[in-house]
Amino acid sequence: MADKNTANIGFEKQIWDAACVLRGNIDASEYKNVVLGLIFLKYISDRFEEKYRELVAEGDGFEEDIDEYTSEGIFFVPPNARWSEIAAKAHTPEIGVVIDDAMRLIEKENRRLKDILPKNFARPELDKRRLGEVVDLFTNIQMIEHGSEKDILGRTYEYCLSMFAEQEGKRGGEFFTPSCVVRTLVEVLQPFKGRVYDPCCGSGGMFVQSAKFVENHSGNINNIAIYGQDSNPTTWKMAQMNLAIRGIEPDLGAYAADTFLDDRHQTMRADYIMANPPFNLSNWGASQLTDDVRWKYGTPPANNANFAWLQHMIYHLAPNGRMGMVLANGSLSSQSGGEGEIRKNIINADLVECIVAMPTQLFYTTQIPVSLWFLAKNKKQSEKTLFIDARKMGTMVTRKLRELTDGSNDPNQNDIGKIADTYKAFCEGTLEDQKGFCAVVSTEDIAKQDYILTPGRYVGIEEQEDDGEPFEEKMSRLTSELSELFAKSHELEEEIRKKLGAIGYEI
Repeated sequence: MADKNTANIGFEKQIWDAACVLRGNIDASEYKNVVLGLIFLKYISDRFEEKYRELVAEGDGFEEDIDEYTSEGIFFVPPNARWSEIAAKAHTPEIGVVIDDAMRLIEKENRRLKDILPKNFARPELDKRRLGEVVDLFTNIQMIEHGSEKDILGRTYEYCLSMFAEQEGKRGGEFFTPSCVVRTLVEVLQPFKGRVYDPCCGSGGMFVQSAKFVENHSGNINNIAIYGQDSNPTTWKMAQMNLAIRGIEPDLGAYAADTFLDDRHQTMRADYIMANPPFNLSNWGASQLTDDVRWKYGTPPANNANFAWLQHMIYHLAPNGRMGMVLANGSLSSQSGGEGEIRKNIINADLVECIVAMPTQLFYTTQIPVSLWFLAKNKKQSEKTLFIDARKMGTMVTRKLRELTDGSNDPNQNDIGKIADTYKAFCEGTLEDQKGFCAVVSTEDIAKQDYILTPGRYVGIEEQEDDGEPFEEKMSRLTSELSELFAKSHELEEEIRKKLGAIGYEI
């Protein structure tokens, strides 16, 4: 895989390559827990050891006082779980048991991590010789020397998640949303303060980027409260770990649960909602939820949960709440199963603020074209919707994968910033339509288009720059060039006939 254009991933790739020697015959979905668990354990050990040395140097005897660590958001690592103990037993047959026991000890001392950490290192399928080699490699890596503590593990964790998503294909979409898509949602919504919610949170990427946004804009991370849910127990644990090492204390429910059938935040109303729900999900429990209070705008079809997700999120919005979500493009125009009527009702309720058509090849896991939907309970521009056609944006970072740029490598290449600035200008009432890119459209005009929300219908085709050549002259020149090409093709055709004839093949 080519280096991403959003960050220097040298260290992250070093960790990934080191852990890859463990792979063997283990399935990617199982191997994921081993790698991420080992990274997590090494990281919290490094953080603990750094603080431990500080306390020893102070000479007051507080180096084994758990409160000295937890007060600073550092996880306490009991003696038998420290990396030095693990490293000393790296080449013993019991190394898997040693790591599993360390995970249990850490969970016991840190309530937030209870039943979260993987404890599957003793399994027979995991080659203990290779595990010992990886422990050796990790022993020689001081994670805290490669960047700020939270940032480096976060980058490593995110890089490994993206690599696993690539390896697992379609299943990878259950836990990973491309970083540039998440950043676009965050930069548009700008969640500075309040409750942030993701009803299908995967590994927690929406929350991580929200926290980064607040920190990058000199805000206080404690001003946002995190709420989420995910139905996959393994993914739910990954999210807990991902957020724990960043000092974020989320409410992801007491356990992994189905959002539709077991809503863990029924009374919560969010200031910001960001989500990338599974596209076109069937068998989502519609028959058990026919009269559900969330279906204010119409009952979603049983074979597609897109408008169930949309209405679930609208239901959880605060009076001034705003949301951004990723949806398959079919939802922009579908009329089947009552979806057209639901979309019409949502538009007429003046909830749809902005639709962004995204470029292809942003996801490892699917080639389905997608759009971003931004909705608001109290729109700045009532009875108006902004349409953005961003399909031509992005840069190919591999043969198969595209990324929206963020200006980090080239200030003149900032796709995410352009989308966010366009949205901001719309909210401020200063935006002018730009052919082929953006248009502000009244609800009345959307109704004339049968409530279809495809941006291409409204933004039109980009105007071509006039090259100044008169039409008659251009046509004369082009037809002359075409005539020459035709003549050349006839010459080549005759030459091919002669060559074939010479060896006994007539055409």
